[in-house]
Amino acid sequence: MPKTDMLTARVEPRLKSDAEEILGELGIPAGSAITMFYKQIVIHRGLPFAITLDPQPVPSLDRMTREDFDRELSIGEQARIEGRVTPLEDALAQVRERTLP
Repeated sequence: MPKTDMLTARVEPRLKSDAEEILGELGIPAGSAITMFYKQIVIHRGLPFAITLDPQPVPSLDRMTREDFDRELSIGEQARIEGRVTPLEDALAQVRERTLP
């Protein structure tokens, strides 16, 4: 068996939990996923990205808990603060530009 090195990384607990849940569904241990990721970095000489499950559907409001709703609001607010959203007026103007003759 080849010799291995230990890897230690700090990851947000929720991210770790969510990722390990998906890896569990795929039947891939976290250590194997990290090894695959590193091998792909070497092969591509950069970051790869493509192996996914179907995107998780956006939950409907009637199925959300108050915690879920508050979390979604926080995500949206953070995106607004970071400038990763388009104001409604600008978005509508872009749609008009693309659809009107």
